[in-house]
Amino acid sequence: MVQKPSRAPSMRDVAQLAGVSAQTVSRVLSDHPNVQPETRQAVREAARSLGYRRNATARALVTGRSNMLGVITLSSSSYSRMTLIVGIEREAAARGYSVTFVSITDLSARSLEEGLSRLVAQGVDGIITAVPLQGSSAEVESLLNEVPSVAIDSPLPAGQQVVAFDQVHAARLAVEHLIERGHTNIWHVAGPKDWVESDARITGWRDALESAGLQVPPEIYGDWSAASGYRAGLILGRMPDVTAVFVASDEMAFGLIKAVTELGRAVPRDISVVGIDDIELAPYCTPPLTTVRQPLEEIGRHAVQQLDSELGEHEESEPRNQTRFITPELIVRSSTSTR
Repeated sequence: MVQKPSRAPSMRDVAQLAGVSAQTVSRVLSDHPNVQPETRQAVREAARSLGYRRNATARALVTGRSNMLGVITLSSSSYSRMTLIVGIEREAAARGYSVTFVSITDLSARSLEEGLSRLVAQGVDGIITAVPLQGSSAEVESLLNEVPSVAIDSPLPAGQQVVAFDQVHAARLAVEHLIERGHTNIWHVAGPKDWVESDARITGWRDALESAGLQVPPEIYGDWSAASGYRAGLILGRMPDVTAVFVASDEMAFGLIKAVTELGRAVPRDISVVGIDDIELAPYCTPPLTTVRQPLEEIGRHAVQQLDSELGEHEESEPRNQTRFITPELIVRSSTSTR
């Protein structure tokens, strides 16, 4: 049995036990490729037996890297936002990074500046911006120039848009599905105003209706929550001419279905409903929800992969400055029917 030292074990202790140099230990613990497999195994076994944990602060002083990624996102408890975060965390962990998150409560440039300043001050190696801004400020651009950065869906002047989900096409898929089923009075429950996703989905809804020669009714705005979908459903459920609704998120669609059902209108017999996201709960809605799949966990993984490429950490990473386009997919379930 190995006698552990009374003090915290050091890299020198690991090297002595494994019979190698401290430099070799450093290479093994940094996953350097130029180490013999048997040497790598001996060092790792020595580290485990001593209970050695590499000091992240010391490593940062030597390498100039914290191996920490920063993510700035809008404060939200929505299922879709959490799914995106899971994708980021899993891919970051697989690539040897820890993740620190900063949530902002509003979409002002000032809030974004403060959030980015906090991440830069923490010494993150790179930043993922996952906020639906349509513009920024000179200070935001300056902060994003200090560290490598990538953006999800909403490109910022100093950030590289690396993952782009075609929101307009997603909306068109949803509305065209309803048109193909014979619906001519198709309303839309949109996301919040001034969000990139909301505006794009409204555009796709309008384009599909106008292309079919159908009237475009006024949109009703929600806030991505089931409660806002419920409120919209209380309005639309009282309008007998409404036979179909395209809802900008699955969670809002859940609320809308509950409201119209309480008003005595059956889905899909009286009103067909289509959402966007295809979250894990969508198949378990009553009835199971027809929706357009937005692979949020995959989007989070791609963002980390691209940032890793920008940092140049792994040779197998994706090429630099590559934008990924995610293709929407319509998932037909039981919440839509033919007129």
